[in-house]
Amino acid sequence: MKIKFPGFFKKRLITFILISVGIFCLGCVLNFSGAFDYIEHKAYDARMNFTSRYTVPDDNICFVGVDQYSIDSLLQERGYGWPWPRSVYSEIVDFFHEAGAKCVAFDVFFTEPSVYKGSDDTVFAQSCAQFGKVVQVMFDSKSSSGQVFPIKPLRNSAAMIANITSLKDSDDIIRRARLSFSTKEGEYPSLGIAPVLLDLPPESVQAELGKIKKEVPSLKDGSVLLRYKGNIDRYPHYSAYDILRDWNLYKNGQESELVPADFEDAVIFFILYAPGLYDICSTPVSQVYPGAGVHMTLLDNYLNGEFLHKIPLWAQLLVCLVLSFASSFTVYGIGCTKFRGRNPLMIFLVTALVLLTIVFSTVSFAAGIYVPLTCALFCIVSSFVACLFFSYTSEGKQRRFIKSAFSQYLSPAVVDRLINDPSKLELGGEKRHITIFFSDIQSFTSISEPLEPEKLTDLLNRYLTLMTDIILESGGTIDKYEGDAIIAFWNAPVDINCHARVAVEAAMKCQKAIEEKTEEFSKIAGRPLLTRIGLNTGDAIVGNMGSRQRFDYTMLGDSVNLASRLEGFNKQFGTYLMCSETTVREASREGCPLYFRELARAVVVGKKEPVVVFEPVERAVFLQRKIFFESFDRALHLFYDADFVQAQKIFSELSVQDEASARYAAKCSEFINSAPGTDWHGEWKAAQK
Repeated sequence: MKIKFPGFFKKRLITFILISVGIFCLGCVLNFSGAFDYIEHKAYDARMNFTSRYTVPDDNICFVGVDQYSIDSLLQERGYGWPWPRSVYSEIVDFFHEAGAKCVAFDVFFTEPSVYKGSDDTVFAQSCAQFGKVVQVMFDSKSSSGQVFPIKPLRNSAAMIANITSLKDSDDIIRRARLSFSTKEGEYPSLGIAPVLLDLPPESVQAELGKIKKEVPSLKDGSVLLRYKGNIDRYPHYSAYDILRDWNLYKNGQESELVPADFEDAVIFFILYAPGLYDICSTPVSQVYPGAGVHMTLLDNYLNGEFLHKIPLWAQLLVCLVLSFASSFTVYGIGCTKFRGRNPLMIFLVTALVLLTIVFSTVSFAAGIYVPLTCALFCIVSSFVACLFFSYTSEGKQRRFIKSAFSQYLSPAVVDRLINDPSKLELGGEKRHITIFFSDIQSFTSISEPLEPEKLTDLLNRYLTLMTDIILESGGTIDKYEGDAIIAFWNAPVDINCHARVAVEAAMKCQKAIEEKTEEFSKIAGRPLLTRIGLNTGDAIVGNMGSRQRFDYTMLGDSVNLASRLEGFNKQFGTYLMCSETTVREASREGCPLYFRELARAVVVGKKEPVVVFEPVERAVFLQRKIFFESFDRALHLFYDADFVQAQKIFSELSVQDEASARYAAKCSEFINSAPGTDWHGEWKAAQK
């Protein structure tokens, strides 16, 4: 009676759909509550770090830094300590004025008059006014004073005042920027966007800002996602001292390394770059990042249209829902198959789905599209785990029954196949077409008698383990052990394609494995172990047989008895592996590469009709000894035709290298002296099992 599970897969499908939707809803709740923020930020930063190395910074954006080299050099040459006189900055502005630079944006606060007093501030302000393209900065103070601006001369001489306020996420990392900031005194553009607005008349700045905001992919709060180009040093950069030195050389008509013409139409950011001076912030590409780099990135992204586009909310939800279903249906789909390695395959496919999601999000990120990753991965993994848990709890009872009933005599792989496909299982006897295996160690009684029980047990365990592993790995079923004998079969309780071929090849592997273990077994047994194997293919009754209290999964039938007789029939020819004609025919049809040497028309004990029997031979051995096998076959057919004289002549020549030939030579001599009866048709009768 077959075990059936009405509506099982339908109920399973509905449950998996509900699990997918439930996990999706849970993911949405966690996502909107901010539970994923920390992990998502880290995933975002990892993608930014990875993709930034393949980006190219805009070489029209550069910075001049007040580094330690500049501070030391100016102190040595001019006696200027820090802070420098404002006249130094005037020289910087004059250099870039001469160069025809697009602008000079100072990321330096000039909120107090120069400590050098006098006309120091005035000189700087005059240079700024003459250039007409200098951007000074203000910031929003956290104190009650509100906004902090440059001193009046510099504020009035600047072409534009920009805000340098940064937007930090909850983990204090700057991933976003605003294009402008509204204050009590009006709206001020960010330092990174100010250079774009310099050529506009003052009355058009606000309108242009509004237009820019509509063009860029803004988030809900009006900020934009920055696409960093790596470390700030990837932008063209120069030491402030080098600019001052080469400006003086240029003005005096001397040759200099840097000339103003090198900076035509360039956007110059003047920053503090010496340790302890510059504003340090954390970004996805560095925990120690000069704040000016944020503004340079903002400008670079705008000029080149490289802001990150975050996919809309509906698209995020759709991605999560689809991935949740994909993960669940992976478990469902593979769970419905009869594939032997379903669990590893499910893990592999879900792992592949996770990796593909990560790769897709990274590739999208590199293309400028930000797809949130954490919620999507949560949906994949959670749906997979939930579906596996459901499968385990709902199918556990039937799996445990099958495992307890069959694990005693089936290989783990075959038990798994029954568990995965219970419809294949039938309790009670059923007629199956199987290949039967019988093996026995030659002269085992004489081997075992002198051995101590411990050594005998060790020898048997090693031998039986070696043989059993090969049989089970090939999908065979162990029927029973009888001392040193092994009884097994293929193609029950589950179907095995090409079972005759599989059985023959497994038997050959057994013989080869025993040969490889000759030294090991000889140390224990005192001699090599030689095993005889008989194989037959045919119909048999297979199933649980015995009492209600105790039963075995075994086989019954005439084909089983024949396999047992063939194992013993090896004694007639000194062979160790013998197959029936049905096994050879089916194995050959199934593509078995072995050569089968016909041995005899055997009449085994208990049978009247002869059975043609064969010995499998490796193809390489056959090709190497092809003449020998052809001669044996010719002599065998002479024997069948009762030409014993000619047959004996050939068999005698072959007997030097073959025990079967020697046995035939002796049989020919016997028949020459005492001819068989007229009812003889080439049979070889066995007198014993």
